[in-house]
Amino acid sequence: MSSRNSKQSKAAARERLRVQREKEAKRAKVRRQVLVAAGVVVVLAAAGGIAVAVNNSNKPGHWSAAAKNPLVKPANTSGTNGTTITLGDASNKNTVEEWEDMRCPYCAAYEQESGSAVLQGVKDGKYKIVLHMGTFLDTNLGGTGSKQALSALGAALNVSTDAFEQFHTLLYSKAVHPDETKDTFASPTKLISIAQKVPALKGNTKFSNAVKNGTFDKWALDTSDAFEKYLDNSSISGTPTVHVNGKNVDVNGVPVATVTSGIAADLT
Repeated sequence: MSSRNSKQSKAAARERLRVQREKEAKRAKVRRQVLVAAGVVVVLAAAGGIAVAVNNSNKPGHWSAAAKNPLVKPANTSGTNGTTITLGDASNKNTVEEWEDMRCPYCAAYEQESGSAVLQGVKDGKYKIVLHMGTFLDTNLGGTGSKQALSALGAALNVSTDAFEQFHTLLYSKAVHPDETKDTFASPTKLISIAQKVPALKGNTKFSNAVKNGTFDKWALDTSDAFEKYLDNSSISGTPTVHVNGKNVDVNGVPVATVTSGIAADLT
């Protein structure tokens, strides 16, 4: 058995991810203070007769109920429960695997710096990308933004892989991606509003209804579960992590040229 799949390697990978999660959890204290203040505002608003709209995705028990719903898999997915997201030619022998969480600020930094260049390699036929999406920051920080954004991405993927790629890039952009203490992506209405910048999603009622109705909420949970289970059999060190044909490529805080050259070095 190789060192990559050894017990020591798995333990080290889980430890690195634990450290990252603890770092994110510290920031949760700030968010909880914000939520307490927001709760006071809501109470005062209700006392004044002001109606406060609550998204279904934020209602108590919504996601627990979603876990028991029948699975609806987006089009353009594969694998068990449709949790495999592949961009590019699935038969391409070269594979770039990416592990991300939609609320992750480090993932946003990676996508802003190198995302378009890495995606260009797919369009040039150099490799395919397989995405593994997790939602552990919802657990660490509180909220539902990672799950809700992943569900909305499922709705975009159901339209087309191009729509998914553009929406994924947009959600990680500087103009849109929120501070990790802000659960902005928990709002289906906000996600639909952002999606209007993607041509295939603009005015697309099928997409909007899927986001509002939680059509792919169960799929988002299953995809996140697959991400978590993968930790028991891999050496990922947190998010973002990028592997090329099974070999790790440094993408954290490095320029795009370093990322692309690292990927090229491991292609066959």
